[in-house]
Amino acid sequence: MISESQILFIDNHLIAVHKPVGLLVQGDSSGDPSLFEMTKEWLKFKFNKPGEVYLGLLHRLDRPVSGVVLFARTSKAASRLSLQFREHSICKIYKAVVHGKLWPESGKLEHYLRKERSLKATVFPNPAPDAKRAELSYRTLEILNKASIVEIELQTGRFHQIRAQLSFSGCPILGDIKYRSTVTLPDNGIALFAHRLEFAHPVTGETIRIVAKAPQGWPFKVLS
Repeated sequence: MISESQILFIDNHLIAVHKPVGLLVQGDSSGDPSLFEMTKEWLKFKFNKPGEVYLGLLHRLDRPVSGVVLFARTSKAASRLSLQFREHSICKIYKAVVHGKLWPESGKLEHYLRKERSLKATVFPNPAPDAKRAELSYRTLEILNKASIVEIELQTGRFHQIRAQLSFSGCPILGDIKYRSTVTLPDNGIALFAHRLEFAHPVTGETIRIVAKAPQGWPFKVLS
């Protein structure tokens, strides 16, 4: 079960939770615990619900990534928020520590990504068979000795998008061995976290802004 300190936002329609590094968002064939099931357990206990608890899965974070995960507590909220995710009207801000520095220091990356059977994304600079367009904006927040802290806003939400695009651009994320990092981090994590979500509340229409704190050890200045 998750802890009270992991709850970033809750009302009758939504719950946002801080996912730690190493935890699955949704269960898979490994049978390992998932944030989805742990959040359902917390809701059942917190509100003393005797029956099944409804929880709508809206999006995912990769296992080695930490940060904000948003769930819906009603089917109406799930439907309306899912539409916002599909229409890319939800603002998704990430922070990463990368090897080297991006040039220019701020800008946009646009590539084409193909998810492989190896569960890795292949990046193409131009359209390619079975590859989907991937776009993100970035800005460098701080330049260290051999690394940089970068803020990223996703315009699309492709498989391993941030990890693959930054690596293809010559700046893999610290700890992301799958995408050419030469550094390992605790708990097999990578130096990427979902920092902020902004969206229209599915019932009231109010702008909701949810922020997660950086994971322990951030910004992992192991290269400085």
